[in-house]
Amino acid sequence: MSNSLIIALDFANKKEVDIFLSQFEQEQLFLKVGMELFYKEGPSIIAALKEKNHQIFLDLKLHDIPNTVKSAMRNMASLGVDLVNVHAAGGIPMMQGALEGLEAGTLSGSKRPDCIAVTQLTSTSEEQMQQQQLINVPLLDSVLHYASITKEAGLNGVVCSTLEAGAIREKIGTDFLTVTPGIRLDSDNVQDQVRVATPKKAKENGVSSIVVGRSITRSANPYESYLLFKNEWEGVTQ
Repeated sequence: MSNSLIIALDFANKKEVDIFLSQFEQEQLFLKVGMELFYKEGPSIIAALKEKNHQIFLDLKLHDIPNTVKSAMRNMASLGVDLVNVHAAGGIPMMQGALEGLEAGTLSGSKRPDCIAVTQLTSTSEEQMQQQQLINVPLLDSVLHYASITKEAGLNGVVCSTLEAGAIREKIGTDFLTVTPGIRLDSDNVQDQVRVATPKKAKENGVSSIVVGRSITRSANPYESYLLFKNEWEGVTQ
């Protein structure tokens, strides 16, 4: 899934998703289904998107005891999604349980979904982390620690901000996925994100895949905005 542009389907229901996707004709996309949409529509939304041959990142950020996460991941794998995630703060046994569940739930002959771990949310500042999580180290140190235990647990990579991706690749290696939300064009409003960057900056930092939501989904012309992000991400000049 390296070098992917993932569109976050920040919609309340399937009807809104269908209206959005109707503007993309037959284009095959990598789509992120998060809590809002999945909790409304359930597994049927995954089936509908897979029928159109889209790749799916099911973004539920699991964080629970290892056995619960293992059982949940078994069910998630059976949906045929391509990418799932957990919170690295859940610890190595929980992340290993996630992988065990994915292996058990993947249909015979199919590829196991990639699994990545959230380090620190891109809406979190260093001050928030230190004062509210009582993690008394620089934010980058926290992210690198979470990335290290994610690698130790055997996961495929992490969710991080573009600002930390280069340091993660340097510490852990280039085959470790770095998936980065908080992607904006220079002209965009950063909204509720704190640690943001452009697609060009993400590419320069060696990011594996970027996640773009409202800058595309809430655009007056979503397809045109998608092409702007895609071209900048892929280094295509107009």
